[in-house]
Amino acid sequence: MGLFSLASLAATSPDDRQITDPQSVVSVANPAAAPVAIPQLYYTRSTSGPAWSPDGREVVFTTNLTGRSNLWKVSAAGGWPVQLLESDDRQSGAVWSPDGRWIVFEQDFGGGELYDLFAVPSDGGDVTNITNTPQVSETDPHWSPDGSMLAISYRPETSSNTDIALLDWKTKKVHKLTEEHTKNREWDRSIWSPDGRTIYADRANAGHTDSDVYRIDVATGQQENLTPHQGDVTYSVSSVSPDGKTLLITSNEKGGYDNVALLDVASKERTWVTDVKWQASAGEFSPDSRRFTYILNADGRTDIYLVDRKSGHAAKLPFPEGINSPAGNPIAYSPPGDRMLISHQSSTKPADLWVFDLTTQGTRQLTFSALASLNPSRLPSSQLVHYKTFDGKTISAFLWMPFNLKRDGSNPGVVLPHGGPTGQTVDSFNKTAVALASRGYVCIAPNVRGSTGYGMEFQRANYKDLGGGDLKDEVYAAQFLASTGYVNPRKIGITGGSYGGYMAMIAIGRSPDVWAAAVELFGITDWLTEQAHEEPTLQQYDQSILGDPVKDRRSYEDASPIKYFKFAKAPLLILQGANDIRDPKEEAEQAEAVLKKEGKIVAAHYYPDEGHGFAKRENQIDAMKRTVEWFDHYLKNQP
Repeated sequence: MGLFSLASLAATSPDDRQITDPQSVVSVANPAAAPVAIPQLYYTRSTSGPAWSPDGREVVFTTNLTGRSNLWKVSAAGGWPVQLLESDDRQSGAVWSPDGRWIVFEQDFGGGELYDLFAVPSDGGDVTNITNTPQVSETDPHWSPDGSMLAISYRPETSSNTDIALLDWKTKKVHKLTEEHTKNREWDRSIWSPDGRTIYADRANAGHTDSDVYRIDVATGQQENLTPHQGDVTYSVSSVSPDGKTLLITSNEKGGYDNVALLDVASKERTWVTDVKWQASAGEFSPDSRRFTYILNADGRTDIYLVDRKSGHAAKLPFPEGINSPAGNPIAYSPPGDRMLISHQSSTKPADLWVFDLTTQGTRQLTFSALASLNPSRLPSSQLVHYKTFDGKTISAFLWMPFNLKRDGSNPGVVLPHGGPTGQTVDSFNKTAVALASRGYVCIAPNVRGSTGYGMEFQRANYKDLGGGDLKDEVYAAQFLASTGYVNPRKIGITGGSYGGYMAMIAIGRSPDVWAAAVELFGITDWLTEQAHEEPTLQQYDQSILGDPVKDRRSYEDASPIKYFKFAKAPLLILQGANDIRDPKEEAEQAEAVLKKEGKIVAAHYYPDEGHGFAKRENQIDAMKRTVEWFDHYLKNQP
């Protein structure tokens, strides 16, 4: 099993990270610096989910240009995009039918994450709900090569299992191709073979610490495991070669670190493409099968590599530092194979779609999301720092240093925990960090234990210890801020969403002397009541980290912020969507009631038309204004 050549990396692995001297962090003088108007941040658009038309002339994608995430089209040659659909609800996952006549997409209702599939003529026209199942969520549509069927993800509201189903395009009838009965397993991916007879898919456990790649016969539903193994190892398929003989997969078989391999379908033999301790993820085969891509996430910054299959040489695509990834449904390559759609963003530039020409190696920006007033030179940019935490582990973090600060220990700081916990803060356009840093807050976003991107051992380092070691890592991030000499240790706040919201709540109770204020968005108050109210798939996910809620009840209780609220000193602001199925509003209501009963300073605001994460522009602006006002009052003593 040979190894492909890998272009040189700045740092070969997490082991090579150098500890940052906090005194080396500097606030740069910038006479043009000023607080960024919050509406400007959110009138800056988002772009995602692009798909090529079969003739390669157009691209459909999701953008919130109007303040709602709807489908738009743009000429692949460039120009002003045209709105295809209008809805208050989120539209995503668009994919073009092979004959070019239809676009199928998913849409939920009020942020509730129970999706139906819809179809619209590609030239515009009446929209049809083709599944119309209020108690079933259908997502991730993929057309068969002949256009007769769509493979979809299928999850009933009351089930913890996601299966693969087939939707007959002519009759619109759906039948399940898989029938999962193991409570903590789910199916994902649905990649068609070129002849349309086979679907390749992943079957994973709820914690995504163990998974396999399967070959499924479309006619009979017969399954074959292509990656049988012992113990917990992950295997995930991303692409099938045009001749149908080879799969491009990602696996952490090599020491718990994600790497890329070619899997021979007939022999099940693997040929490794990468051997790194950073996170390497498989991309896609080109239509002519001569090339394929993979993505390398090195400490929260991602680059795309293009591999020549004949020579094995891997070349990095010429995009600036930040987050770069192939973008396209089902693939980023144009149908002729001469171009690729790429998503690029950085700490000072929001995500946009670019076209990369494989012949000329030239790049061209296709969408333009930022308002002209958001001049990157006036925005504080991120910098990657590293610090040692309480037990000697190295923690990576992104730091935003405002312009024009004096190193006099007087400035406020904010710690930004990420969601998950199996997630990672990456070098993206972080609107919270921009809003706060442009107002003089030194911000740090650490990738604490439990984060992805640093190997499975680090990811599992908070097992049955949520709010324990990972919280201490956040506390050491606050200490790093104070050690720069810029930040007053008595003026440090914390804010985050989802698991980040949970972290903000447990922080103020379990390490009360560290924090002067906190803002939590849709977090967890009590892991036991969370189990009772959240959707079934996430119940299984929580159990994969905390254990069985009966046998391991103590770990649930010890990890719950409600246990420590009586010790809280920092004022807490709660922001919550009423339709959230992941961290339901009962969690927020419970936190508000208990803190009030304990005589603590707490305020809450509920958004009736939102789910997990706020999708509507006016609510995003409102939530950020409330966050800034809260910190201005409690960290800057402003009225």
